[in-house]
Amino acid sequence: MKRRKFTSEFKFKVVLEALSERFSIQELGRKYEIHPTQITNWKSQFLKNGQAVFDRPVKDAKTEAQEKEEHLLKTIGQQKVELDFLKKALS
Repeated sequence: MKRRKFTSEFKFKVVLEALSERFSIQELGRKYEIHPTQITNWKSQFLKNGQAVFDRPVKDAKTEAQEKEEHLLKTIGQQKVELDFLKKALS
């Protein structure tokens, strides 16, 4: 029998349901076909490390100016390559 692997999205979904306490851990275990101890482990990991979600910086978003500069540099580079090619072709 192969070991089952669960995605982080699935674990998060199960933990949120466990935290809502609408269902017991045993009921959630039957619903998702997971041992209740596993749900308890995921829940404790989430509660222990949940604050780290807010500590990490949001994806390194480039400012609009940086994106524009990057695009212009790319265009300049492309034009330089084209000019060099044309100079070689004409000589």
